[in-house]
Amino acid sequence: MRTEGHVRSWNQERGFGFIEPVLGGQEIFVHITALRGRAKAPAIGQYVSFEIEKNHQGKKRAVDVEVIRAVRPRSRQGARATGGYGAITLLAIPAFAVVYAFASALWRVPDVVALGYLLLSALTLVLYAVDKSAARRDGWRTSEQTLLVTGLLGGWPGGIVAQQFLRHKSTKGSFQTMFWFTVAINVGAFVVLSSPRFAVWSGLSLALAPH
Repeated sequence: MRTEGHVRSWNQERGFGFIEPVLGGQEIFVHITALRGRAKAPAIGQYVSFEIEKNHQGKKRAVDVEVIRAVRPRSRQGARATGGYGAITLLAIPAFAVVYAFASALWRVPDVVALGYLLLSALTLVLYAVDKSAARRDGWRTSEQTLLVTGLLGGWPGGIVAQQFLRHKSTKGSFQTMFWFTVAINVGAFVVLSSPRFAVWSGLSLALAPH
């Protein structure tokens, strides 16, 4: 069965690259000899149609590859690089930093909360990097549920950094929808738990204070 995707990367010297399927999932290895008619090397961003087979090691690769569309316009590339959310993606972290600063000033959010966000963000960034590497090697993948849960718990800033710098999960619409849903839940929960009505962080500050 043929599928479509766009060329995500290409090594000109070694004559191979990776295709990102339009339906999402792991990137597919493609060698220049798999191009129909032995066409010239495709450009990054070019849309192609291809079939998938497994090599003798059981790893997926693209075969009978045909260029079907030209390179995507630069404006669309920028939109897809941010998962279609544009300014939201770029402004989410500094916007939350402002919210956090106000909450800390008004309601005394303990430093351990900020530390938790930093550690969970670092963990989430590592999980994205491991999953990106596994996708290229056709190895064991980190589940999307795991990536979403770590983001929900407070690691979503690391998820945003990973999506932008690693270009991983940034173009899969279904994942992006769920990702931003978890971001909204986390930020909402932070504000609610910080408010005087609940005063969860104030209680935590008292519990952590030396006696």
